Parts: sequence; structure tokens; C-alpha cells
Amino acid sequence: MPENSPPFSTAGKLNYVKLGFRHIADNILSYFLIPIIATVAVQLLRLDLVQALFSSISIIIIFAVYIISKPSSIYLVDYSCYNPSKALRSPFSFFMENSEIIRKNKRKSLEFQVRILERSGLSEETCLAPGFHYIPPKLAMIDAKVEAELVIFSAIDSLIQKTDLKHRDIDILIVNCSVFSPAPSLTAMVMNKYNLRGDVRSYNLTGMGCSAGLISVDLARILLQNHPNSNALVISTEIITPNYYEGNEREMLLPNCLFRLGAAAVLLSNKRCSQRRSKYKLMNLVRTHKASDDKSYKCIHQEEDVEGNLGIKLSKDLSVIGGEALKSNIMTLGPLVLPASEQLLFIFNRIGTKLLNRKWKPYVPDFTKAFDHFCIHAGGRAVINEMQKNLRLSAEHIEPSRMTLHRFGNTSSSSLWYELSYIESKGRMKKGDMVWQIALGSGFKCNSAVWRCNRSVETPPVDGGPWEDCIDRYPVQIPEVVFTL
Repeated sequence: MPENSPPFSTAGKLNYVKLGFRHIADNILSYFLIPIIATVAVQLLRLDLVQALFSSISIIIIFAVYIISKPSSIYLVDYSCYNPSKALRSPFSFFMENSEIIRKNKRKSLEFQVRILERSGLSEETCLAPGFHYIPPKLAMIDAKVEAELVIFSAIDSLIQKTDLKHRDIDILIVNCSVFSPAPSLTAMVMNKYNLRGDVRSYNLTGMGCSAGLISVDLARILLQNHPNSNALVISTEIITPNYYEGNEREMLLPNCLFRLGAAAVLLSNKRCSQRRSKYKLMNLVRTHKASDDKSYKCIHQEEDVEGNLGIKLSKDLSVIGGEALKSNIMTLGPLVLPASEQLLFIFNRIGTKLLNRKWKPYVPDFTKAFDHFCIHAGGRAVINEMQKNLRLSAEHIEPSRMTLHRFGNTSSSSLWYELSYIESKGRMKKGDMVWQIALGSGFKCNSAVWRCNRSVETPPVDGGPWEDCIDRYPVQIPEVVFTL
């Protein structure tokens, strides 16, 4: 080596140590299994023919019992997101005009909504339900039903077109909508519209907030594991028409500015024949509920103000309780998905801080070593910022969430599917890729789903998807403040 060559820096040496540690830790099972398998093979060769045959049959039986007792795999055959018509577009000026009609002389509330819109991360292309496009807006229950039929039926029709799904093929139907629960139910509406079989197992989930989409997937998973050779149709949406807040409390005005029109229809199956044509396989699903005190309930809930106006309230404790729920979820999910090296580093950090009383910074596992893509609920700019900071993600990792919020707004429980569609539309989803969906919602809940891509997704998607007319423009730069009215 030349004399003037620079010596390795301490940081460089540490990087090599880390790489060596991770390689050994991640392959430690292989290092142990290879000698064990070799030893067993040698012992079998030493046995006589009868003993070797008996041992082989025993191994085959044990392996067969394991395969039979193993829960059936759950596949995501395909999904579809509602793509709103441009006629339903709601520019900020239009939104504020409606607000002025409803609130009239309540200037402070209007000014607050302007400030929220300016910093929301939403674009001028987000859409509101048909009832909002009347002057004055039509927000009655009949108008909410019009919105429900529009978004749910459109998403299902698109899914049917993509999968050639027949009404007789649906065995399980699950619809989740948090704050709109009519009678007859939304599941009854779907069954009547598509003439589903009378023995379909139907479930209508309400009051579970923006995390309900993955709760529905988990319910479908449980049902599919108990009912072989079945298909489950899961519909996630939020109907905003009857929940527009007309009062003046700021914490209840915020959802007016963020929530927009959206829905997703997802087809899940446990049929073996579905494996080849399915887009994804469900690997893990973890649900955590942070409910240690009353603050958890108050984070996101529906209530009346002093004037009797009903609305969704977002409390200041949202980020704190949400962070605690996320930590609980990570503690449960981490051992299931993280490589051994990350798990060991996390354990060593916990031992150092708890047992040795070391004032070390909490070690945040590097989830990019386990996942290729991240779909984080697009609940708002602040939520996305906090998730990026807590999980130490790059701008590219968080891009699907930011762009979904910009183009479609907060579509509640369906936002994860708009984000997944964004990744596919950009041509980033390849066979074998791992996807982490993270849903946050009232209660306070944090739910995670891990999917593995079964096949590379066509680009552009054959059906166009919700990003069909705009994917070439994304990603876009989102300023801190959009404009001033």
C-alpha cells in the first residue's frame, strides 16, 4: 500500500464491524443448520435399511402433519380504488365559498379553515361528495346514501372488471365505514345491488376510524382460515356527507379541511387456484390498541358542541397517543419481520438502558432492511411527518403517503390502497417485494399488515387505476404554505 494512502477512519471501521455483525446474525441459522443436517444424514447412512426406512417415514409424517396444521395462506387477488370524476373536484375557493354559506358571519372559523388548507398538503384536485356541490350544500341522510352508493358501487364495479368476479363467487362480505351506519346496513345495500347469495357471511364494521381497513382485512383473514376454499370481498370507505361540521370549535373544524371522497374494494382468497393470479400474499397482520387512559378515546371521536352540531374531533393528544400505539405495534411486529441483526441490536439497547442504567438513545430498528415499500395512512401532513421521523424513513419511502394526501386528501381507511396503487403505477412493485401498511385510527389503534408481492405488476396498470390521468406529474414538490386567500 502506498505510504501516502489515507488510513481507514474510525467511522469506516465501525461500518465494517456493523456489516460483519449483520451478516453473521442474519445467517446464524444457516451456520447452525448445515452441521446439524450433515450429522443427521451421516447417522441415517449408518443405519440398516429397515431403520433408515422407518426414520424416513417418521420424518415425512411429521412434515405432513406440519403442513396440514399450518393455517391456509391468504392471498390478495386484486383491489380497486374509487376514482372520482373531475366534476366533483373541490378547489379551495369552492370549499371556502360553501363554508361561508354555512357559517355566514363566523369570520374567525373561516380564517382558521383558510390557514389549515394553506398548510394541509392537499391540492386543488381533491374531491367532495355530490351533496357539497349544491348551493347551499345538501347534507341530509339521503345525500349520504347517494355518496355511499357512488363510491362503493364504483369501486366494486372496477374490481369486477379487473378480476372477472361473479356474484356467486363471493362467500364473505365485509364493509367498514366509521361514522355512517344506516339501516338497512351498507352490507345489505351491496348484497341487494349485486344479488349475492343468501348464505354470504356479511359484516358491517362502524366506529373504528381510519384504521378500520386493516381491521376488516384481519376479520377476513380469520374467517378465511376457518372456511376453506372461499373468497372475501372487503370494502373500506368513509362517508363524509352527513358529518360535515357546521359549528366553530377548531378541533372539530380540522376534519372538514382534510377528509375527502374515497373508497377501496379488495378481493381476498384462500383458494389454491388463486395463488398464481394473486398480486400479494398476506405475511403478517398485527393489531394494537392503546387504551391506558381516557386520552386514547379523546384522540379522534365524534361528539356534539355546545350548539348541538355533530362533528369529528381531533385532539392535541393525537400525536402522543398515536406514537405510543405505534411503539406497541413495532414491539409486536419487529420480531416477526426484522432480520436477526436488527433484533439483536434492539435487544442490546434495551438491556443497556433497563438493566445497566445506561443513558443510551432508544434504538429504532432499520425497517428498510425488512420492507421495500411503506404505505402509511395519509391522515394529514403532521401525521406523515411524525411517522417519517419516528421510523427514520427517506423521502422516497414516504412519497406514496404524501402524494396520496396531495391528490386525494384523507380518504380515511381506504388511503392505504391509494398509496399501494401509487407504488404500482410508478412501476416500483416487483415480484418478491415486501410492503408494510400502517393504519392509525380512533381508540387509539395502530394496525399493521405485511404483504409480499406475488408477481411483478404491469406498468402502467391495465385498468388505469385512480392515478391513470395524473401519475406522470408525480411526485410534485409540496410547499409549506400553498397560497394566501
